[in-house]
Amino acid sequence: MQASDTTIDTGEVGRFAAQADAWWDADGSFRALHRLNPIRLGFIRSRLLSHFGRDPSLLQPFTGLSLVDIGCGGGLVAEPMARLGFAVTGVDAGSEAIAAASEHARGARLDIEYHVATAESLADAGERFDAVLALEVIEHLADRDAFWRSVGKLVTPGGALIAATINRTARSFALAIVGAEYILGWIPRGTHDWRKFVRPSEMILSLRRNGLHPTEIAGLTYHLGAGGWVLSRDVEVNYLVMAELR
Repeated sequence: MQASDTTIDTGEVGRFAAQADAWWDADGSFRALHRLNPIRLGFIRSRLLSHFGRDPSLLQPFTGLSLVDIGCGGGLVAEPMARLGFAVTGVDAGSEAIAAASEHARGARLDIEYHVATAESLADAGERFDAVLALEVIEHLADRDAFWRSVGKLVTPGGALIAATINRTARSFALAIVGAEYILGWIPRGTHDWRKFVRPSEMILSLRRNGLHPTEIAGLTYHLGAGGWVLSRDVEVNYLVMAELR
């Protein structure tokens, strides 16, 4: 399977490639994702349990369903999804990320299909999945419209999409770039370009244009009192969207 370059920003791919060895270092350059991961995984699990009518008491409630993690990086989400029973495919435009993900999955004895690929190459190959994840990837693309056209083709009828990204607001510039990159050092400087951030209204319009029906939007907020990330109604910075293909 070859990776189409329609949506790829080669500069972004190179930036993440330089950090590929750090994907599973919880205190390394991807520590912000490690800290964000529990709340993201909780949202994904609960919404997909409800959507597919699965039993939450089961250790692997999603057995028999397929899932693709687009822009999977080192596999921080793909691995928990496999443990929950999904037949998981992870794709990323960076070969270094896929190598790191594959090596870690082997060590964990998890059967995950990893490919250097994009949403477009999967769609061109006629691939379809019950669940599609696009987490913290949209803000790193060169062509969002092409990406959403492909994603709309990847979700099976009755399936679901969960996406996560950053809103384009003055507050997101202050917190996600100035604060997280330059003051707190949570992520390497230059990780984000504020101009590529996506307003919820823009995402919802793109989803609807490509046959996907948004059913929920939730904010992800860093709460000092709680000592971590929480779900909220505040979508001014980070947010998640759930959508269905009916």
